[in-house]
Amino acid sequence: MRALGLAGIFCAVTAASAHAAVGPDRPLTDPQAIVSAPGPRPPPAPVASLFDAKGSLGATWGGTGENIIVSTNISGRYNLWSFRLDGSTPLQLSQSDDRQTAQTLSPDGRTLVFQSDHGGAERYDLFALSVTGGAAANLTNTPDVSETDPLFSSDGLSLAFNRKLNAEPASNIAIMDLATRKVRVLTKETEPSYTWSLVAWTDGGRQLIANRVNRLRTRASVWRIDVATGKAEELTPSVGDVVTAASDISPDGRYLAVASNRASEQMQAALYDLRTKAFTWLSRTPWEEETSRFAPNGSGLVFVTNADGRSELAVFDMGAKTVRRLQLPPGVNAAVGGEEYSPDSSMILVSHSGSTTPPDYWTCAALTGACRKVTTLAGSALDAAALPASTLVHYRSADGTVISAFVWVPIGLSRNGAAPGVVLPHGGPTGQTTDAFNRTAAALASRGYVVIAPNVRGSTGYGKAFQQLNIKDLGGGDLVDEIYAANFLTATGYVNAKRIGITGGSYGGYMTLMAIGKTPDRWAAAVEEYGIIDWRTMLQHEDAALQAYEKSLLGDPERDAAVYAADSPITFIRKARAPLLVLQGDNDIRVPKEEAEQVVAILKGEGRTVDAHYYPNEGHGFAKRENQIDALERTIAWFDQYLKPAP
Repeated sequence: MRALGLAGIFCAVTAASAHAAVGPDRPLTDPQAIVSAPGPRPPPAPVASLFDAKGSLGATWGGTGENIIVSTNISGRYNLWSFRLDGSTPLQLSQSDDRQTAQTLSPDGRTLVFQSDHGGAERYDLFALSVTGGAAANLTNTPDVSETDPLFSSDGLSLAFNRKLNAEPASNIAIMDLATRKVRVLTKETEPSYTWSLVAWTDGGRQLIANRVNRLRTRASVWRIDVATGKAEELTPSVGDVVTAASDISPDGRYLAVASNRASEQMQAALYDLRTKAFTWLSRTPWEEETSRFAPNGSGLVFVTNADGRSELAVFDMGAKTVRRLQLPPGVNAAVGGEEYSPDSSMILVSHSGSTTPPDYWTCAALTGACRKVTTLAGSALDAAALPASTLVHYRSADGTVISAFVWVPIGLSRNGAAPGVVLPHGGPTGQTTDAFNRTAAALASRGYVVIAPNVRGSTGYGKAFQQLNIKDLGGGDLVDEIYAANFLTATGYVNAKRIGITGGSYGGYMTLMAIGKTPDRWAAAVEEYGIIDWRTMLQHEDAALQAYEKSLLGDPERDAAVYAADSPITFIRKARAPLLVLQGDNDIRVPKEEAEQVVAILKGEGRTVDAHYYPNEGHGFAKRENQIDALERTIAWFDQYLKPAP
């Protein structure tokens, strides 16, 4: 099949959809209004210093409220650390070569339980660890089962968690008697397109709250499960919409804290009255909202508003029925996910990240909204003032659909049309680029590249209709949106149209392969990380849950064989001309290594410029710091070689 030019794809997407008004209203951006910050060009940000800014996979309160327990890679691995609020030196609680996340503290404050995989394979066991440190005990030790997101019962005698057999697509809800370690599975999902996720214990440990959600998150409802019998009751009967809970039932037994699209295209934060079956919407906006947990004393409820990739946190006062914003810097602000209130309900634990500021944890006073930073995960070698800040822009794609994107322009750049540019497609496709600290964008922009990261059709954050625009059209309309992002770079006057590259991971890697194969004349170089080359071979090797997700996007592989062919880069990749670098983890269960090997073999057979590097003991995304640094350094070197003029 011949490669398609832009005109061919334009016709395809225009015929498939005319959704110019999909998503919230956003003003279009004049590309010429994008400016480079004045001043001398700072030296390139060292890649090692970008990763010296530590990452985090979540946090929770310590038992007394005087410390927080954070999953962070201070040591180069995501282990558990205790940070005191007084700023004293953090204490490492656990040591492992594998990532340790989803930590939860026992009611007596003595024991942590967390999940950990092996070699990045995303097949998790649950471990118990004393808060004073020492060796962790494997509670499950099940190679064929993945256990995630543990929660203690109020008496500390039982543990609830999500349980997924490796060979099955759905997660179910299970509980463990900690004295005997006997496990009982309470739900038994039979529909491959649905899965269960644990929310909270309720009713003094006699019941559980859980969400039952389909793969595309277009249908969901909240359930209450009796622990003794396993009997499940649907609390929010589905009417073809989404209702998900984020918390226990309120202390007075009346409300669920939920998010739902029942009243609009967007997910909106609400209280669901279990007596009247009515919704009380907390703060109606055109943007996506999510609720979090009630305060232990029932005084408030935290919720987040995601406004075009930048998020704000607020407290809904349950007594006064008013909204109080938390006083955090602009960027991406998030509740920690389930245990953000301190034990006495006086403080709220949140995370903050911005385009030039790595993630850190803050505490906010529940009554006033005043906030202060309590961790310093950024390394001393990182100078935020030397990094270009992001700019939020909006442009129209081929069919008029408005696309949001973040742009990074190097400091002191001349508007002479000579700079190289890079497009960063995000993963997913049901994902979103947010205004968080982006090491790839920072590294490239500090080296003279103008970078754009678009939220193309299929992204979350812009409503149900926008999210569904690319179903059975992967690499179609969304690829056009990526191309128009490259056009936006050229229209700024800074970028040379013949020096534009593309790089991304997962679905971003897929999009990179689709771009260079389907529109080979548009791209001068590419780097793809763990991207899909053939949806049909993906079905043969990927995890069962991902198989169900893939079918929800593309349909049945036999009945919709033409869709699978049209949406697979393997159909077009032989037309690619851009030099391609492939980066892949050996233990990836989402996009298995076979996908990368196919890409390399095909392009080598065609005599194209292609190179690959495989990382042992890594899965989908690279978790070990030395591999994160290596991958970004290889990406920079590749683009420097093929996008920048020769000296």
